[in-house]
Amino acid sequence: MDRLGVLDSEFLNIEDGIAHLHIAGISVFEGPTPPAGGVERLIGSKLDRIPRYRQRVRSVPLELGRPVWVDDPHFDLSYHVRRTALPSPGGDAELCTLMGRVMSQALDRNRPLWEAWVVENLADGRWAMISKVHHCMVDGIAGVDLLTVLLDAERDVELPTPPHWEPAREPSGPAMVLDAWWGLAGDLLADARRLPLAVRRPGHALRQMGDVGVGTVRFLRHLTSTPPLEIEGRIGPDRVYAHSEVSFADVRIIRDAFGGTVNDVVLAAVTRGFRALLLAGGEDPGGAVLRTLVPVSLRDADARGVPDNRVSALLLELPVALTDPVERLQAVHARMHELKRSHMAEAGRIVSDLGDLAPPMVVGTVTRLATRLIHRLPQHSINTVATNVPGPQFPLYCLGRRMLAYYPFVPISHGVRIGTAILSYDGHLAFGVTGDFDAGPDVDLLATAIADGIVELRDLALRNDHASA
Repeated sequence: MDRLGVLDSEFLNIEDGIAHLHIAGISVFEGPTPPAGGVERLIGSKLDRIPRYRQRVRSVPLELGRPVWVDDPHFDLSYHVRRTALPSPGGDAELCTLMGRVMSQALDRNRPLWEAWVVENLADGRWAMISKVHHCMVDGIAGVDLLTVLLDAERDVELPTPPHWEPAREPSGPAMVLDAWWGLAGDLLADARRLPLAVRRPGHALRQMGDVGVGTVRFLRHLTSTPPLEIEGRIGPDRVYAHSEVSFADVRIIRDAFGGTVNDVVLAAVTRGFRALLLAGGEDPGGAVLRTLVPVSLRDADARGVPDNRVSALLLELPVALTDPVERLQAVHARMHELKRSHMAEAGRIVSDLGDLAPPMVVGTVTRLATRLIHRLPQHSINTVATNVPGPQFPLYCLGRRMLAYYPFVPISHGVRIGTAILSYDGHLAFGVTGDFDAGPDVDLLATAIADGIVELRDLALRNDHASA
């Protein structure tokens, strides 16, 4: 049986009807809109390469094991592929309103956990597809891999004929329990096989244990409560959404001029956006501590295309108090460099590995209790999330129509009213900002201010080049 990993299971446990744990994106295509049934035929032709799209999650009785993936005997592709249209004028405002509404609805746990919305009537003869997948199925990197499977790298591609599919019989409750405990025994055996290596290389093993200990301590130290801000707090079930876009070439110009990484430049722009958001809300950025969760991929090359979650996280305090754009970038670079050396990500990997050995009934119960507690006592340790995923730097096509842009979506959870997803595609870098509808954070302001931060740094970089020429 195919069991969910501990992190995959946690994304199910955290979801409670208010925090929706699906990730998503808007793909905007050149026209014309495919005829009725066209996208269904496309996805149907690829289903043999995406087995999760025909599987649903089933719980093991009494949580004696982690949930398993089973074939849906009543799978109906037409349920998952839906069609809608924007009201005139079909611009970004109407598209973002639709995105917020689609993201406000939880996925049906009794069916495969995905939806694809074909959106007609975009301005300039364009159309869009909203792809929505539960986080228990994929992380950001796996989500991009999924996109490249569904779409094509060439304009004229003949749809393959998928092999005949028959759903496998769903295992019984006792069989799932037995498989779970056999799986646990296998995990313990695999860990036991690592012991001889530790005995042969005790110094290496001790250094690893020390690094993990240091990383855990530093992670916990960064979880201290921050002074309350208006942009954090309780959330409701409904979402708002906005996006912006910049040239990826501009990001490289900034990196080459001032140093750091592409991710440093992106996070500096996000910092600029939050500084603008705080000022617009009448708060003083000089006294604010704004901490963002930065997911870090643990996926190696051999795991590309595997539908699961392989991530850890860093906790970065955004330097919103700094007024100078270059100083903000340098501060972000220095802090990220320190965090990468802190072994936080390695500690997260070890915690996830140990979670695989913990009784699921304990892990699930603790997570659900913690979620209910946060309802009453909102957390002030993490204020936002900023996830950056590299996308394909070549055009993709859907039924011969070129994808012009891709705008990512990141879910938010209790205490985090606003989050930013960043994804690069074909020479562009897109920012997708998710907000809580009830709290009313200005997602449009943040999305625009982040893009302005890139332009601001690019202009300074070009001015610096001219001055040194």
